[in-house]
Amino acid sequence: MITSAIITAAGQNRRMREDLEKKGLPLKNKLILEIKGKPLLQHTIRRVLNVPVDECILVVGHYQDEILPAISNIHDPRLKIIKNNPVDVPLAQSLYNGLKSASGDICLCIAGDQPTVKSNSLRKLKDKIINSDNPDNMVSIMGRKTYGHLDSAEGLGMPFASSRNLLLDYLPHYKSNLNPMLRKMFKEGVEFYGFPPENKLELININHYKDYELILNDFKEE
Repeated sequence: MITSAIITAAGQNRRMREDLEKKGLPLKNKLILEIKGKPLLQHTIRRVLNVPVDECILVVGHYQDEILPAISNIHDPRLKIIKNNPVDVPLAQSLYNGLKSASGDICLCIAGDQPTVKSNSLRKLKDKIINSDNPDNMVSIMGRKTYGHLDSAEGLGMPFASSRNLLLDYLPHYKSNLNPMLRKMFKEGVEFYGFPPENKLELININHYKDYELILNDFKEE
């Protein structure tokens, strides 16, 4: 099976910019804040490419003029850039825009602000779908509190893996974040399988400056 990764990197960056302004720090997109001397988004992309995947679709929108130069040194033919038009769309729409350009049977979905998720964890998500008896009726996801076969989709989000067909059945109908869609999928009988994080850092989305500070000391490159 062909695997397409979709990385969303199109948000408004509102919470991080508010934090930077309060601290008197230069205003910039959170995805270009540096970790170990490299932009945050670079780490996310490289971990995805190491899974491995057949293609990696990066969806950009807001602040793309800041983001794209920060990853210009990634020379991998699997990396493809999709630009939201219009730029002001919710997360589910960004993911759908990436999905429409995906050629894979399996889609591995992750947010650009999740550089702490390890390649091995992403590989587990992908492999669970590939090895499923019914890939078109399963979501493998990083669990938050419970693991294995889940009895709820509450509070869940990226990263996750699913078949492209399953996502095409649901994503076009949502103009919001992803949890309402995941809850609907669960309610309609889609199987959810949750993997435990390898460490607590994997559960961090870098929305605020304190999130960024939290990972700096313990972050390890792959």
